[in-house]
Amino acid sequence: MIKNAKQILAKPFSTNMTKTLVQAISVGLTTGVIVSAFRWIIDQTMPLLYQIYPQMAAQRVLIVPYILLMFIIAITLGKITAPYLEQVIGSGVPQIEAVLLNENKMPWWSILWRKFIGGLLAICPGLMLGREGPCIEMGAMVGQGLAEKVFKSNKENLRTLQECGVAAGLAAAFSAPIAGALFLVEEITFDFKPQKVVAVLAATFSADFVTILAFGNKPCLYLPVNDYLPVTAYWALPLIGIFLGIMAYIYQYVLLSLKPWFSKIKKIPAAYHSIIPLILIIPVGLFNAHLLGGSHVLIDNLFNLNWNVKAFGSWDFLLLPILFLIIRFVFSMLSYGSSVPGGIFMPILVLAALLGIICANIMIKLQIILPMYFPHILVISMAAYFGAIEKAPFTAITLLTEMIGTVQQVLPMIIVTFVAYYILDILGGKPIYEALRLQMNYHKNIDK
Repeated sequence: MIKNAKQILAKPFSTNMTKTLVQAISVGLTTGVIVSAFRWIIDQTMPLLYQIYPQMAAQRVLIVPYILLMFIIAITLGKITAPYLEQVIGSGVPQIEAVLLNENKMPWWSILWRKFIGGLLAICPGLMLGREGPCIEMGAMVGQGLAEKVFKSNKENLRTLQECGVAAGLAAAFSAPIAGALFLVEEITFDFKPQKVVAVLAATFSADFVTILAFGNKPCLYLPVNDYLPVTAYWALPLIGIFLGIMAYIYQYVLLSLKPWFSKIKKIPAAYHSIIPLILIIPVGLFNAHLLGGSHVLIDNLFNLNWNVKAFGSWDFLLLPILFLIIRFVFSMLSYGSSVPGGIFMPILVLAALLGIICANIMIKLQIILPMYFPHILVISMAAYFGAIEKAPFTAITLLTEMIGTVQQVLPMIIVTFVAYYILDILGGKPIYEALRLQMNYHKNIDK
């Protein structure tokens, strides 16, 4: 007997989807407000560094009170983070992964305010940390707080709202709602259930809507790339992928070596290790303050290079991006390893942009591409390097596609990201957040 429609379809108004969506949207809106405030404070602070450092370079006597200020910031940051140091340091994504795997527990309010203030104290002085990791952890804490205090959720619904917060946090940080949802599925939960994904999308577009009201409808890192990369240059794309895959492995290896290295510093408690990069980064700011921070400003500057076209293809033109790459790599590691709140998303994208400039210039020098295709290689490299390190190719490609506002570069991004991912995999690399979680040595079944 063939079943009819009434036997197959659910009864009208019997679904709990409306309740779930209301809760998800609440998480998204709340996360959007908090992340918008976080972004706004950072955006207002970073231009001050571009004024302060030139003044210190001109009047060296001002460096002394600035160093004293860094000590005050380091002490304040240490006092704030010390009670929950392992929960608030770094991006917070490995800790959230552990929560969702039932390996970790976090008091939502204590973590939320410490991550907010601690993240600002670490990022605003110019440490090379991303805002996205803290936004993700704060979003998860918003979801947990609303689930526990407002909606009185059961364990399953609590998890759903935490996941909504994760996706909303990334969506609000980048104004990239689809990438936020994909990041959750590809990097955190590895689970695609239609009803849950709809809730996550509701949270991401709600969070993004708040950031649009605050900052406009352009992503915080908008890289418009027009026209297609010539097919005649495609043969070089796998070579770029191989290079970026090797560099991604080096990044992972060094990043995972930071904790053992910093643990050897016995004279300074871990909560106060921030004084090391806060002091050491001052000469970098005196050299070029635009190197400081996350830094989407530096990516914008690199993307919108207005140098003489004759400079492209010159071997001398490689020296500056290589110098910037070394500085950014070293200080990104110092910043992240010093037990402070801050992420790796944007620092990875900055390194990727610099690697892309190196690749593009070599291709121009060898007459593989014209100088007008320099930004294409930069954007493609950003997707591939990020996708390899995170082992999240769909998130990387979607994120960059949302940023550039066109699908014209999707195929080159797929090719290079695929090769970079493969190279990292055969070298033994892991998804970076999974690796960081394993390094924290959590244990299963924390409730037992």
